[in-house]
Amino acid sequence: MKKAGKPAPKKPVDEYPMRINKYLAVKNYATRRGGDELVSKGLVTINGHRAALGDKVEKNDTVEVRVKGKQKKFTYLAYNKPRGMITHSPQGGEHDIKEELKGVSGLADVFPVGRLDKDSHGLIILTDDARVTDRLLNPKFEHDKEYEVEVREKLRNSFKKNMEAGVDIEGYTTKDCFVEPLGESSFRIILREGKKHQIRRMVSALHNTVVDLMRVRVGTISLLGLPEGHWRPIEGPELEAFLKNLGLV
Repeated sequence: MKKAGKPAPKKPVDEYPMRINKYLAVKNYATRRGGDELVSKGLVTINGHRAALGDKVEKNDTVEVRVKGKQKKFTYLAYNKPRGMITHSPQGGEHDIKEELKGVSGLADVFPVGRLDKDSHGLIILTDDARVTDRLLNPKFEHDKEYEVEVREKLRNSFKKNMEAGVDIEGYTTKDCFVEPLGESSFRIILREGKKHQIRRMVSALHNTVVDLMRVRVGTISLLGLPEGHWRPIEGPELEAFLKNLGLV
């Protein structure tokens, strides 16, 4: 598969000195909030001394974490969100993903990572692992998100070139992306950023209108023929590749 343009240089995630809670998150001990809890409980030492909230770590410091009990086993799911469903925070009579999962054994704590607007459908990652949120949504990590899009009017000959070069959407110029026409009025697009309603706004700026938008891949996870409104576990080699791509293993 072709790549979405040339990525910008990534900022290192291990810049020092680093706050202890960030250090624990980068080293995959916990989320930043969870790191604060470990520090508050006296379970973290820096060079043999008990750490305090707000302490900073240098690159050559020795950090030790005493974790009691078994490590929590996280749940990871791929979910095919139907059109018309809200990702989260429903209003009025709207229906969201959490409501859909209500009462399903073992899924009470999972949450959707990111958003997919009400009129769009396709892949949403569900998990109870808070570490995934920053790794997938923080733009500095530049993970692919792939969509298949149908538009109302036929694509102009210049559509691919203009989309890939960057589109001005209300004062913001989008970053390089990859676009592949699939037909006279449909295309595939791979983004490494996620502004609100970005694809719809890009298409509108090029004088066309989105009539259907489906997300088919997030990072290494794809729909793989998953029926609309269904979910499947992410496990085994697929999970290992997913976490490795996020830098969590």
